[in-house]
Amino acid sequence: MKGSSVQPETPQTQYDELPARYEKLKTLWGEDALRAIVNAHVLVLGIGGVGSNCTEALARGGVGKLTILDRDVVEESNINRQSIAFYSTLGKRKVDVMEAMIKDINPEAQVKKVFGFLRQEEMESFLDEHARDVDYVVDAIDTISAKLKLAELAPNYSFKLISSMGGANKIHPECFKIADLYDTVNCPLCRIMRKEGRKRGIKQLKVIYSCEQPVDTNMGSDWERAERKDLGTASFVPPIFGQMIAGEVLRDLAGRLSPFLPSLP
Repeated sequence: MKGSSVQPETPQTQYDELPARYEKLKTLWGEDALRAIVNAHVLVLGIGGVGSNCTEALARGGVGKLTILDRDVVEESNINRQSIAFYSTLGKRKVDVMEAMIKDINPEAQVKKVFGFLRQEEMESFLDEHARDVDYVVDAIDTISAKLKLAELAPNYSFKLISSMGGANKIHPECFKIADLYDTVNCPLCRIMRKEGRKRGIKQLKVIYSCEQPVDTNMGSDWERAERKDLGTASFVPPIFGQMIAGEVLRDLAGRLSPFLPSLP
């Protein structure tokens, strides 16, 4: 990736006895399932409102190896929704602040940082380099073309994928759902992804989205509303999106996806 930098990995810790911070998780999942989570590798693409909150929840949930990608630094406008955004972190690289938070939660965590912007034309080489041993990929990318390319290429790899759709101009968390892309409604980004996904032969894609009609701000076409950076965002929406994604990933890693909800491969 042009202009990117990668932090070398550190060896992953193997526990004979699980630390006390896992006590409640062990009670919840059972030791075998928890060890599966601890030994898992999750790749989070985008450390913004959704990605930072998802990564924090994955770290607290026991995931022992995380690869994180982002090209931005923390800005004051991030403070309303990003778990890494404080006045004390302004101007710092998001991947650096996220790594510090992960390490403060789990000092033995294995973290690989990629500081750069992921373009669709670089997606395959990026996945070849960084995703061959990954169990799950969390797509919290803003760029539609990159989201589509990732979904198009994902079947060629062994990881599972969940993609975040649009949370801008949404204010009702009771409308948030995890579903297949082609079962979504009332989401401008999903509408574009469905149309373009069919053209690219994307047969299914697990997503989180909101079925709420967007708050009317006269933002123009679906594509403009999906791509623009000046849409309104509630303080609670990206964190809930991120936490829900983390929940889906952790349940799946633990072998505990609900039989009462539609599950996707």
